Amino acid sequence: MTFAPLQNDTFLRACLGQATDYTPLWLMRQAGRYLPEYRATRARAGSFMGLATSVDYATEVTLQPLQRYALDAAILFSDILTVPDAMGLGLSFATGEGPKFARTVRTEADVAALAVPDMQRLRYVFDAVTAIRRALNGRVPLIGFSGSPWTLACYMVEGGGSDDYRHVKTLMYSRPDLMHRLLAVNADAVALYLKTQIESGAQAVMVFDSWGGVLADGAFQTFSLAYTRRVLAQLPREHDGQIIPRIVFTKGGGLWLDEMADLDCDVLGVDWTVNLGRARQRLWAPGRPGKALQGNLDPAALLAPPEVIAAEAQSVLESFGPPHTDPTRRGPTHIFNLGHGIGLHTPPEHVQALLETVHTHSRRMRART
Repeated sequence: MTFAPLQNDTFLRACLGQATDYTPLWLMRQAGRYLPEYRATRARAGSFMGLATSVDYATEVTLQPLQRYALDAAILFSDILTVPDAMGLGLSFATGEGPKFARTVRTEADVAALAVPDMQRLRYVFDAVTAIRRALNGRVPLIGFSGSPWTLACYMVEGGGSDDYRHVKTLMYSRPDLMHRLLAVNADAVALYLKTQIESGAQAVMVFDSWGGVLADGAFQTFSLAYTRRVLAQLPREHDGQIIPRIVFTKGGGLWLDEMADLDCDVLGVDWTVNLGRARQRLWAPGRPGKALQGNLDPAALLAPPEVIAAEAQSVLESFGPPHTDPTRRGPTHIFNLGHGIGLHTPPEHVQALLETVHTHSRRMRART
């Protein structure tokens, strides 16, 4: 499988701790409902799953934000719940509601019936990865992704989203043996899923531990972090002679940065509750391997006027501190992103204001060093 040479590798170099001319930027959910062209494509597709399972639509939607903005990476348009759907749980999306599963996983029999799915059931995802990589034509790198084993388990046990995580936490506390079996299957499925995305053309991969932060201290390490480690241990470090960076994002995980510092990944994503400067100091403390940081503007800041967005973006950049500029060594690097996904009501022109500020101000910061 051959692809066009990469024209902008700023994001990949920042992931690997290499000095860059400016701070790269991409946004979680950058292809999504805040864009009118996305809403038009979804209407043509007829449903979210119609959109996500069509190679042509997934390619079109992935590229839409790149046609508007000079972003430094594309991310595969898909959903974190494709893996449990391939396990036979029956994923659907009702208009105006979140995801729902037709079947839940709550009993010993439910867990015993789970297995790593045949990746052919997810062929539409891998075909989309290849099609998107070709359509990008080397413009920017393509990020593949999956939900973390714990986050997938939350949806599988609850049957959808949850306010209190009652069912999944009941299972975790009352039958930890079942929870460990469920998480082991999820981890091996996620690892194979991401490995196949890499083989299909993904140039970096990201694990979304969206609900890791709902766990108690101790439970996070046992039921989330341990299984993220299991995923990372199974991923290839390189493909076709290129290093494949790994990104781990735990929403609400700032408390556990010290324990995530030695994860076998290159980048830690953080939400808006984390001070980037202090996180940088902790991750690059003597004796630690160092990690790039990704984040962490509050998505709600994008609802403010452009001049406020510019000030908030500059504040995030200054919080991280003076950029690493030595081309001869690895050092602290920053990938600008939001602290979670971009909101539905974000005006598209506000994203342009953010992008211009990040690229301009981060160049200015390097000129100061």
